[in-house]
Amino acid sequence: MKVFDMENFDYSKAVEELELIAEKVEDPQTPFGEIEKMVARSEQLLASCRAYLRGTRENLDSMVDTDE
Repeated sequence: MKVFDMENFDYSKAVEELELIAEKVEDPQTPFGEIEKMVARSEQLLASCRAYLRGTRENLDSMVDTDE
């Protein structure tokens, strides 16, 4: 299993890519085979975004804990 690289992950770019994928999936001209690939990529991006947000929350929680 690959370890998530929080330092090199660009959350904004991932969200932009997800928005582009959503547009393409909604386009009736997009071939079904391409939609399948886009859905798989979306799942990867969403997993990375969730890991990033969890890591950020953990970092913030640890900063708050050390201040108390």
